[in-house]
Amino acid sequence: MAEPSYTSLPTSHLPGSVPAVITEERASAVKHDPEANMQIFPPNSGGGGGSGGGYQTLTSPSDGNGPAPGNNWNGTFSVSSYTQYFNVDTDDVVNRLTSSLYPTGDFFRKIEANPDLYGLIWISTTLVFVIASFGNCATYLTSKKTDSTISWSFDVNYFQVSAMAIYGYAFIVPLGFYLLLQYFGSRVGLIHFWCMWGYSLFIFIISSLLLVIPVNFVRWTITLVTGVASAAFVGLNLKSHVELNDLTIVLVAACVLQFALAIFIKSWFFH
Repeated sequence: MAEPSYTSLPTSHLPGSVPAVITEERASAVKHDPEANMQIFPPNSGGGGGSGGGYQTLTSPSDGNGPAPGNNWNGTFSVSSYTQYFNVDTDDVVNRLTSSLYPTGDFFRKIEANPDLYGLIWISTTLVFVIASFGNCATYLTSKKTDSTISWSFDVNYFQVSAMAIYGYAFIVPLGFYLLLQYFGSRVGLIHFWCMWGYSLFIFIISSLLLVIPVNFVRWTITLVTGVASAAFVGLNLKSHVELNDLTIVLVAACVLQFALAIFIKSWFFH
């Protein structure tokens, strides 16, 4: 009688057993997730080979049996989804801050491969506290210069107004121009618009420090220079995307909004 064969029995559970070797044919069948795409917003937590790009989380299906999910908003509610937008070092940030002070119109090219939201959030938050605190300091110096006997109190409402104005401007205005230019065929991503507009606010931090000087003529001079410089930075960088569709009015509107922000900061916080 022939002896029974035990070669087909599973042995992976035995001590000292060696796992099976994956052949090249099986290895080639393994699917790899696409790399994170900096152009995509919101971040996509769906996996597979969908056209949405983004990256795949550990809980995403990757067996390839079902249809690949498309781009969705699941990644919007995950903090880890936004780490790719803060992947910048000190040299990157300093270079972009410098570029915002010396507008040459090539800012989109500099951030093309790695736009960030670090500048937008850090600069906006810093500007909120700077104009609120130094605005109070400016009103104190002005009141004491006018009448040294007048009583003065710290205006906490400056923080509320500055937060609403700066955060609203920094997030809503770029979003509006992004949607408008997308309608006319622009391929620039939303993150690029937020990044560029965020760094355009850096000059307002510098000017707010100087607006403490209790001389109205000096304050208006600083305000005009700040408005022109920030408008030039935004205008020059939007120019290449506007000229293709002959949308000069859009370029003018962007410059006017930057200049209006400078006037608003001066009139409300450093009057």
